[in-house]
Amino acid sequence: MGYMGKFLEVNLSTEKIAEKTIDKSYGKTWIGGKGLGAKILYDTLSPKVDPLSPENVLLLMTGPLTGTSVQTSGRWTVVTKSPHTGIFLDSHVGGKFGHRLKRAGFDYITIKGQAAEPKYLEVTSDGIDLHTATDYWGKGTYETESLLKKQHPGVEVCAIGPAGENLVTFANIVTDRTHTAGRGGAGAVMGSKNLKAIVTHGTEKIDANDPELFKKLTRTFTKKVRNNPGVKRRHEIGTVMWVKMANEAGFLPTHNFQAGVFEDADKISGERMRDEFVVGHTACYRCSIACGKTTRFDQGKYAGLEVDGPEYETTALLGASCGLNDLGAIAKANEICDDLGFDTITAGGTIAFAMEATEKGLLCQNEINTLEFGNDDAVHAMLRLIAFRKGIGDFFAQGSLSAAKKLGHDSSSYAIQVKGLELAGVEPRGSFGMALAYATSDRGGCHQRCWTPGAELDGRLTRFSFEGVPQFVKTSQDERAACNSLVVCDFLPFDVPEMVEMLNAATGLDYTEKSYLLTGERIWNLTRMFNVREGISAKDDVLPQRFSDEPAPRGDPKGQVIKQSEFEDTKSEYYSLRGWDSNGVPISEKIRELGI
Repeated sequence: MGYMGKFLEVNLSTEKIAEKTIDKSYGKTWIGGKGLGAKILYDTLSPKVDPLSPENVLLLMTGPLTGTSVQTSGRWTVVTKSPHTGIFLDSHVGGKFGHRLKRAGFDYITIKGQAAEPKYLEVTSDGIDLHTATDYWGKGTYETESLLKKQHPGVEVCAIGPAGENLVTFANIVTDRTHTAGRGGAGAVMGSKNLKAIVTHGTEKIDANDPELFKKLTRTFTKKVRNNPGVKRRHEIGTVMWVKMANEAGFLPTHNFQAGVFEDADKISGERMRDEFVVGHTACYRCSIACGKTTRFDQGKYAGLEVDGPEYETTALLGASCGLNDLGAIAKANEICDDLGFDTITAGGTIAFAMEATEKGLLCQNEINTLEFGNDDAVHAMLRLIAFRKGIGDFFAQGSLSAAKKLGHDSSSYAIQVKGLELAGVEPRGSFGMALAYATSDRGGCHQRCWTPGAELDGRLTRFSFEGVPQFVKTSQDERAACNSLVVCDFLPFDVPEMVEMLNAATGLDYTEKSYLLTGERIWNLTRMFNVREGISAKDDVLPQRFSDEPAPRGDPKGQVIKQSEFEDTKSEYYSLRGWDSNGVPISEKIRELGI
């Protein structure tokens, strides 16, 4: 119960599709979503496999709460080996696709091989089939989704755009127009397999082990979520509520993380977006938060533009970090990325790097004449060139670290990334906790494994200090690993005991708070073992030199740097708490303790 008990195995090389039964013990050990996906990937994939080869595996995972009456249960997970970083990748997606896949009768799909020609996969309660997709190849995600929904009424669609087809290493899988398996390049993996899209629809019932108790628990929980002050604010303003708060606190990435304060932040704030441009709210399946915003621009350069978004991370990276102070320009950049199918965070980080490289005289004249901070036309042109790998776009189609290696001249110091993944929208000199969270994240410079700014601003952690940070980061990472296996949203406010109670009522499992969090720790250690197998060690758990060499120039963090000695001591304490050796490798006793 809570699980459908089946998965779909697809080999695109042979065009063989098989329905298989899930090992029931997996639910108790790995939950689902990220956890089960990590276990399958670790067991299936040989070390050092090229992420863009037919041997790589693409996993589309649901969790035991996907499609149920638990708030935000529409989410699902993509797991693979990242072509952008060469290490473990999981991406979590909203929209409506996840519950439709589960109601088609499957807990997950595993895809390997490479089709001889472009294909799309149909997965419904009525049958499974591979179809020729040559007519869709080359089209954006918006048009692809629209056409496939006309071809297959009632389905939900996930698809890649030209960026995925052209193997841009930070290409996304996109569903419901704006919901993406972003970060790390799952869309390029899909493109390497010549798989354009997946369509799914199902009507099978998702049963709970104890239906009456589950209904009672989820009703009570839904009321709690709707009355939560943070939920109400997120509904009112959306994720862009963080623009003003981040700028005031001094950690809004500005001009490629050269600063954490953007002088034009008020022009791109969530409050301004709400007051002048928002015309509607959007929500994923079973979500009362409805944090999505539809914006319309009636005047100025972008008059006539109506889009969903932008979100905070897009506004931070394609906005402030690229020096853009026009919400219409940022919204247009967001639309280009979603339609062409690639990650707004890495795109913004990469373009900001290119702008700084131009500023420092390292980039020669090219088809973009004024690649400088604040030039919205240059941002939009770069996005299109990258997606189609044309001209200078091809040079940057593997992100900032790859470009820095080709440029040389110490440019890697302003390629703002960890393990090849560009940092998200928090400047570490303004949030010391995020310095450790970024450095130790299992997929590179990611903010979704642990988010420390809230704790630093409300006093749970001391600002500009590493005191208490290692324990906070470890605890958060373990809890998020478990949460991302259920799968529910990052924005969902819940206490672990109540989530465990709903999980048990849905599945008949007997998790306790302790065993649930221990499962998160097990998952975190398994992804670390995967990365260690790919060559990751303590030498890679580091930040760009900028944050230790250049004091923050203004705002609350003015004068702050991440001192290397303090950071290394903090990292060593974190390793000790994790049961890892000094090189960041899980010790055998910890592996046995966790039952991996």
